Amino acid sequence: MEEEKKVMFHEMELDDRILKAISQLAWSHPTLIQETAIPLLLEGKDVLIRARTGSGKTAAFAIPVIQKILNLKNTSTHQCIRALILSPSKELCGQIASVIADLTLKCAREVRCIDISSSGDMHIQKSLLSDKPDIVVATPSRALAHLKANSMRLKEDLAMLVVDEADLVFSFGYEDEIKELLSYLPKIYQAVLASATLSDDVLSLKKIVLRNPVTLKLEEPELAPSSQLQHYHLFAEEDDKAAILYALLKLNLIRGKSIIFVRTVDRCYKLKLYLEQFKIGSCVLNSELPAAVRCLSVDQFNRGRYQIIVASDEKALEQPDGGLLAGEEWGKKKKQKSKRKKDKESGVSRGIDFQHVSNVINFDFPLDVNSYVHRAGRTARGNNQGSVLSFVSLREKPLMDAVEEHLSKGFNGEKVLQKYEFALEEVEGFRYRSRDAWRAVTRIAVREARLKEIKQELLNCKKLQGYFEENPTDLAALRRDKALHTVRLQPQLAHVPEYLLPAALRNEAPEPDVDQPAEPVKKRKQKQPANYGSVKRHKYQARQRDPLRSFALKNLKKATPAGDT
Repeated sequence: MEEEKKVMFHEMELDDRILKAISQLAWSHPTLIQETAIPLLLEGKDVLIRARTGSGKTAAFAIPVIQKILNLKNTSTHQCIRALILSPSKELCGQIASVIADLTLKCAREVRCIDISSSGDMHIQKSLLSDKPDIVVATPSRALAHLKANSMRLKEDLAMLVVDEADLVFSFGYEDEIKELLSYLPKIYQAVLASATLSDDVLSLKKIVLRNPVTLKLEEPELAPSSQLQHYHLFAEEDDKAAILYALLKLNLIRGKSIIFVRTVDRCYKLKLYLEQFKIGSCVLNSELPAAVRCLSVDQFNRGRYQIIVASDEKALEQPDGGLLAGEEWGKKKKQKSKRKKDKESGVSRGIDFQHVSNVINFDFPLDVNSYVHRAGRTARGNNQGSVLSFVSLREKPLMDAVEEHLSKGFNGEKVLQKYEFALEEVEGFRYRSRDAWRAVTRIAVREARLKEIKQELLNCKKLQGYFEENPTDLAALRRDKALHTVRLQPQLAHVPEYLLPAALRNEAPEPDVDQPAEPVKKRKQKQPANYGSVKRHKYQARQRDPLRSFALKNLKKATPAGDT
């Protein structure tokens, strides 16, 4: 009976071009939030969408936006910006623009969308905005900068305002920008807020942006059900975390694409260099990387270039201690401000659609419940299966208890975080290898790895190409410059010898290393028996065979004398 009541896309009075694009994307039926939100938005109501991450919120507001623009095209006589979509991070803006591009595949000429979130040249973006695209996707600060510069005018023609990941807008420091930006908008427009949680920030934003809204709060837990997403925890101190991770990856106990979350940016690089020693490839993602590099890392991960991505949690960047110091200690530490430049328009654990992620590994446990929810939301998206494994130290146990208490409310009091059965004593041999490899990644090696990425960004920067053409010696020096204190790679560490394997796995044939081609088996040369005195013997045999020397005729019968008969 429930299946009969379900509203399909073709029953929502959508344009045929949108339906064709949806069909090409192989979306057979709408998700619960799409089924509920799209009809309300098509009616022109302000809506606050609250649904767990990975439930299809982006399409829930993108489809009505496109439909409304197509409807307005039938009556409008001039081209103008009809929709403004705001998102707190550049990665999310790129993701939204990509979804809209897919949905407008059959009406790309009628509905044009541009993403101006990147920190590129304002003049180039101004020329793009002068063409008056139908949809503009931006971060609040970037949109406000263009509005102040009169690059785009929304006072008269804007029809829809969308704020995605609304629970992060204020936490990213955009409160003032949002309030100032609203003064550039018309008095009447349709507004949408999309959020994974209904925090106090979202309720504050709701009062500012929405008018008589419909609040869609689906009766579902914040995360996927236990049949789709499994949560595990493993008690491990700092010295053992690296050894356990190495053993899990090398013994293929963790399979599929994985995201490993750590607490600080330096630990991103430390873990990456640590895994490289065992020939386990990975890429890093954090707020200190340029936007282009971050988007490239996400794209390479989604395309399968890397199976592992090491990411830092953005909230932890504000507290380098990881939120575990006492109040007085933290007050002293807070005075020492970091000189590193961070991109506040970056979000790793929030909202980004990492595709086909099988595992989320919390190498460092998240600082609060929301961080855990957003991290876990990177896997088990849509109808896919996933698992979350958290390493928990003794100091982090109170954080885990808080997460367990919160999540169990959505699962009828059931225990959510199950204990992961892992006998560390079985892989004692891995620990010795791991300890040496972890110590080999020094702070200087981490610094050199970061400098290497900066150098690569300089070489790939389009703005510096003209400078390098005029100064080829600088380009040659940059390419010739090599890191001095790098981690020495030892090829033998890529292979796990049989004596290191647990007893239960020793009888099984070890799987060949995927990254390393199998070496051909060399056949040993068999030693021929020694032939002592062969020269004299050969001379003697040759002399015996020569009739002129031996005077011996073979195969010749002796003649008998006649008188004997």
